[in-house]
Amino acid sequence: MSYQRPPVKAPRLSGVALKAFVNTLERGGVGPALVEKLLRDSGIEAWRELSAGDAPPIQYPLPPGAPPTESQTSEEQAARAVAASSLEPKRETVAAFARAYRDGGTDPVAVVRKLHEAIERLDGGADRLGLFIARKPDEVLRAAEAAAERLRAGRPLSVLDGVPVVLKDEVDLAGFPTTLGTTFRNEVVPTDSTVAARLKAAGALILGKANMNEIGINPIGLNPHHGAARNPWNRGHITGGSSSASGAVVAAGLCPLSIGADGGGSIRIPAALCGIVGLKATWGRIPETGVPPLCWNVAHVGPMGLTVDDVAAMYAILSGPDGQDVVARQQPAHHLSGYEDGALKGIRLGLCTPYFEDADPDVVARCRESVRALTDAGATVVEIPPPDLNTILWTHSCIILSEMTEAMLPQLKARASVFGLDSRTNLALGRRFRATDFVHALRHRHRMTRELLSLMAGVDVIITPTTATTAPAIPESTLPDGESNLPVVDALMRFIRLANLTGCPALSVPAGFDRAGLPVGVHLMGRPFEEHLLLRLGRVVERAAERRTPAVHVRVLG
Repeated sequence: MSYQRPPVKAPRLSGVALKAFVNTLERGGVGPALVEKLLRDSGIEAWRELSAGDAPPIQYPLPPGAPPTESQTSEEQAARAVAASSLEPKRETVAAFARAYRDGGTDPVAVVRKLHEAIERLDGGADRLGLFIARKPDEVLRAAEAAAERLRAGRPLSVLDGVPVVLKDEVDLAGFPTTLGTTFRNEVVPTDSTVAARLKAAGALILGKANMNEIGINPIGLNPHHGAARNPWNRGHITGGSSSASGAVVAAGLCPLSIGADGGGSIRIPAALCGIVGLKATWGRIPETGVPPLCWNVAHVGPMGLTVDDVAAMYAILSGPDGQDVVARQQPAHHLSGYEDGALKGIRLGLCTPYFEDADPDVVARCRESVRALTDAGATVVEIPPPDLNTILWTHSCIILSEMTEAMLPQLKARASVFGLDSRTNLALGRRFRATDFVHALRHRHRMTRELLSLMAGVDVIITPTTATTAPAIPESTLPDGESNLPVVDALMRFIRLANLTGCPALSVPAGFDRAGLPVGVHLMGRPFEEHLLLRLGRVVERAAERRTPAVHVRVLG
């Protein structure tokens, strides 16, 4: 099979035209007919007719991955990852915070006070970056005082003690609503998500809830209710989404780590466009307890960070069963075996040349440099067959939009206008998928997982760009509603969907910059539960890539 990417056949709409289009989609009679025409024009009929063979509509069992070569607790693994980052003295990484606290250069209270001032400056007024949905500065200051006392006594809870982090507002944090970027979810939650609880137990200082694309349904990162999240590299450009501000806060220097959630690239896309690292771990590796369900079969929650070492440390703290998330129950022990080994002899990189090169020239050039860094370290490149992008597109779209629509159905039935126009467009499509489409999609998911794992018996990771373009400009004239622009969505998601469908882990790592100075990300996808290998390769890529500082950036340690 030769590489083919179906053209995107959809108009670019905004303003009055977009409102009229959405109202038509939602209307009885002509609405379903229009949706069906859009689906047919975009290639769904070929997918509906494509046989899934003998695959049943259940997920293919994920194999256990490579076992650890040593036994360490989560805290020991996190400390190991931080210790490995000693070569980053000028960047405000987790290691830099730990070093500054240990040496007495500063303390968590002083850091938090500086951060509150910086957040007020960057996220207040007409020129705000659109970073936060909710904060409680006084609570953060009290947590910083407790961390400072532990550190003075020489009893830190972990290497994250006193380190600032931010949560996407898709993750429960006791005392806050979990808005999902909407205006109608205002009920304060009484308990922490597993992710928030584990971060608190590690001593991390949670600065607040980050802005996101409404219900995580779009990879652009614009929110009609809470404002457009703006990219610290150029505030006239998008951050990507849906974990939009989770990427921006790290890039802007407000914290070395944040939490994102990824049903279709929502960690990896903003990581790439904001010049940071993002890990979508294996499906179920990090428990989703306390993360409101939006897309059960493709959803992941996970770390975003300044460096690979930072992300590795948070991954170590967050991973493992919690006794509640059914997907997370049966999994091998997480580990970082071989993590610091930069010699890659024997590692095979799967690469499909026409697929890899289906991106902007600067993106391809930077990602080729990443491949070169890996091969210089001893890895070899293995040419692999092209993906069936039409099947991947419709399988993923059917599953995620059907599940998001089901999750939001009470609000849709009560008053669809509570959602922004881009969300309403996608939810209208989700309501028109058939039950047979959904079962068909689950069968193809099983088939593709089985086939991908068979392919990966011959390679260790698959490498592509993360996105086909760097951060597009914000369509300022269309705000606050934004626009429907499917070619941009396709460029952001082209390399993304298969990892969500199969549950395989995937990592986005900074690979350099385009000619406009915007970040490029390279994407590594591995076998289930082999995050340690992705992080190991990510360190090699990261150390070879050019580093710069964003136009909007703060320092709190110096």
